[in-house]
Formats: sequence, structure tokens, C-alpha cells
Amino acid sequence: MHSKKTAVRYYVGIDVGSASVRAALVDGCGTVVAHAEQPIQIWEPQPDHYEQSSADIWAACCSVTKKVVCGVDAAQIRGVGFDATCSLVVLDKQFQPLAVNCEGQNHRNVIMWMDHRAVSQVELINATQHRVLNYVGGAMSVEMQPPKLLWIKENLQESWEKAGYFFDLPDFLSWKATGVTARSLCTVVCKWTYTSDKGWDDSFWKMIGLECLVKDKYEKIGNHVLSPGEAVGKGLTPEAAKDLGLPEGIAVAASLIDAHAGGLGVIGADVKGHNLPCENQPITSRVAMICGTSSCHMGVSEKPIFVPGVWGPYFSAMVPGLWLNEGGQSATGKLIDHVVRGHVAFPELQSKAAASAHSIYTYLNSHLDLIKKSLPVGFLTVDLHVWPDFHGNRSPLTDLTLKGMVVGLTLSRGLDELALIYLATIQAIALGTRHILETMQAAGHDINTLFLCGGLSKNPLFVQMHADITGKPVVLSKEVESVLVGAAILGACASGDFASIQEAMAKMGKIGRVVQPNHEHKRFYDKKYEVFLKLVEHQREYRSIMNSL
Repeated sequence: MHSKKTAVRYYVGIDVGSASVRAALVDGCGTVVAHAEQPIQIWEPQPDHYEQSSADIWAACCSVTKKVVCGVDAAQIRGVGFDATCSLVVLDKQFQPLAVNCEGQNHRNVIMWMDHRAVSQVELINATQHRVLNYVGGAMSVEMQPPKLLWIKENLQESWEKAGYFFDLPDFLSWKATGVTARSLCTVVCKWTYTSDKGWDDSFWKMIGLECLVKDKYEKIGNHVLSPGEAVGKGLTPEAAKDLGLPEGIAVAASLIDAHAGGLGVIGADVKGHNLPCENQPITSRVAMICGTSSCHMGVSEKPIFVPGVWGPYFSAMVPGLWLNEGGQSATGKLIDHVVRGHVAFPELQSKAAASAHSIYTYLNSHLDLIKKSLPVGFLTVDLHVWPDFHGNRSPLTDLTLKGMVVGLTLSRGLDELALIYLATIQAIALGTRHILETMQAAGHDINTLFLCGGLSKNPLFVQMHADITGKPVVLSKEVESVLVGAAILGACASGDFASIQEAMAKMGKIGRVVQPNHEHKRFYDKKYEVFLKLVEHQREYRSIMNSL
């Protein structure tokens, strides 16, 4: 047996994604020692309405946590950190779930981050041109919380009147664990218009017709704000400890939004010896890309940089003491899935992939290698171009009404065509990333290296296309589950085992592989990028023609 001195210290990271909850047991070096996952339910009662249940989410958190800590000496577990999607949780004054739907189904009390029901509300908010909008790239997104609150007030009178608390999902989880209603600076700054120096702006809430939130000193949306990684209350309550299978009183950290946890898990890693341009450079030369259902592009700076169409600058919202800018693409993994599964050759792909015991994406990648002949694989799309905004553009155009485009279709309907449209879609997503990075750089960021994590970073084609199309090296973390490592870093910070988030990031964020861009392909991708920007120009042109009806 280890003596107490040498006993390994563990931290639990719990990540609530869009479709599942995951937990990991992580040691002080950032190694994931145990990992579990459980799906959660999504309701889509009508187009653009996506709902979940906070009870279902918490039950899943408990079940995965029990799995990862099973058989571990409880005394070695030092802290818990949560991250989650920035969905909106509605509770009544007794902390019971309240319906966010017209059917009055109280258990469905979460409006998901990707829900786009509040379009007219966000238009009204953006028309005010209020100064708080400067901190969200000049225009608020329909995915943020003020338009959703306004939607509830205008459409669900009963829920609005009964509501006692509106939580961002990451803060709901830390409340559930500690009984403390404190909010994280990350959520309220990024999604609710709080500013770290001035707090809430009364005039904004009054201007948009939500003055009732100001009345009770912001009790409903949070008036006690903590930095991510700060310890919340007295740690786990007896009830939460029992639910999670952990000892009472363990440190619980103020949470992060899932993408920000991914950023935290990768962006601070030590890169010595990898011959990267960001070595010996400040962390501000890096962008963390978290690529899953959607993608986020996280860049930090010493001074606030206002980037048109990119969220932020947000002070201390990811790395304490630094300003964060956050670009994003609303549908990436979801788009690739949509394009591939909707293709007429999908059943053939499914059976061939199953027969070869590969995932459909591994199979598609090898099929592309088969058909490329002597050409580089990326050059197969010389006549096939995709504009990827099937779910609107988040950055840098902030235009919800943009649609997807595909140019270069033929009558062919086999596996080759499916592989090509898959490739063109991945390239379009990478071209969209280049569009975001160029906008950030034009505004004053100096970025030379990409750090990728999340589900799509497991796809070598996706990674190589991002390197080739942006012309920047891509660093992959040693742990694919960087988001879980980020959540565990929060727990480690709250436990007091590390002096700061920065120290925990450097010790627990480890890099695995580096993928260099192929500079010989630069000319081809510069041309693809030219076409890419032309596509949106055309879309805007034909729109204005149709709008003149």
C-alpha cells in the first residue's frame, strides 16, 4: 500500500454535452484513468425548439460519476469540476423544474443552447444597439440567454410568473452539488451580458423589457459570481455526495461552459521540444479549437480586442487575467453527419464500414485514399464547393439567416460521390475556420498555432485539412477528452492542490501529436478560399434579388 504521502491525488471532471454526459477520473498529471458516458434525452417538439430535462441530466451525472470512482479510495479524490453546454435551466421558487414548452411538460425545463426559437426576441435586442452588445461581437446570438428569457416572458406567462431561478446549465450543476446559487464568471459574462468590472447593466434589462429581473437585485439570474475554478460553498452537500458516490465536503469548483473547459484543457500545455512557432511565445499566440457537434475557436489576449462578428472580449472567462474572444460555427460535427447520413449511398457505406469493422468516417477516409490516384486527396474537390452554414453563420458574419450551399453536383449517386461531398464539407468547415482566424488577426490577434480537441479532432482528415487550409500547425492533446481534463483542472484548482489555474493547466494539459501543414498545397487552398468567399457573396446577391419581389 502507498503511504498517505505518495498516494495519487485524483480529480473528477464531469462534462454535460449536447447528447450525453461523461465523467472522468483524472490524476495530477492530466491522465484520464477512468471514463464513463451516458446518453441524455433531447426533445424537439417543433423545428428549432430543442429541450432537455435537468433531472435527467443530473441523474446521468450521478450514474457516470459512480462508475469512474468505483473502487478508488475516497480519500484520494480531492475535487470535482463541472462543465456543460450553455443551455438555460428554469426552476420555480422551490427549485422545482418548470416547463419551457407550450405543452406544460414541467420535466422538460431546459432550453438547449442550439435552440433557435427566440429569433424575433434577439432582433429586438440587437435593434437597441445597447453598449453591452459591444462585448458579443456587436450583435447578440439567438443562442444566448437574454432572448430566451424574453421568449419565455412573452410566450409562457405561467412559467414566467412561477420562475424563481434561471440557471445556465454549468451553474445549475454546481448548485445541485453544493446547494449554493453562485454563478460562474464564465457563464454570466459569455451568455448573459455580465461584465467583470461593472457587473449587471440595469439599463440593458430595462431596455429589453426584463426590468423585473433587476427588481430583486438579480436574485433570479445570479448576484454572487465566482471565478472558474474557485471553490463553491462548503463543497459537496451530504445529499449530492450520496447521489454522486463521493465523500461529503469534497471541493466543488465554479464551472465552465463545455467549449471553455476544452480550451482550458489544451491551450496551456507545455510544448517544449516540438519545434512549434508558439514555443517561448505567450499563450496569446494560440487558438484552442473545440470541435464536436459545433465548433468554438478560443483566443486569449492581454488587452481587450473587439473583433466584429466574434464574441467577447470577455475578461477572465476562460483563463483568469486574460481576455477571451470566441469564434464559432453552429454546426460542424452535426453538418458532416447530416451530409453523410442524408446521402443516397449511405446504406451502402454503412454495410461496407460494418463489414470492415471500421467507423463510417475511417472507411470514408480510406475510400478517398483509394480514389485519389496520384493526386493529393484534398485536390479531389476542384469542382465541388460547399458553404457550410446549414444552421446559419455564428462567426464572423453573425447572420442567422444564411443557408448552406453546394456547387458542383452531378447525377452520380455512388460511394465515390458520398466520399467527395464528405471531403468538400470538411474543407468548407476548415475554410470557415480560416475566415474566423483571419478576422481575429485583422482585429489585432497574433495567432500561429491551433490546438484541437473534441470528437472531430479524432478524424485525421479533419485535422490535416485544418492544418493545410489555415497554413498553421495543429497540436492534438495527449488526452482526446480535453474537455474532461479541463473540468478536472477546475476541481484540482478548487481543492487547493495547485496555486492557480495556470499552474494546473501547464501540469495537467499534455500534448500528443503535432500535424504540420503541407505548404505545397497552399496555392490550391488559397483558390478554394477565394471560391468560398464568392459563394456567400452570391447567396447575398440572389437574396436581394428575391427580396425585391
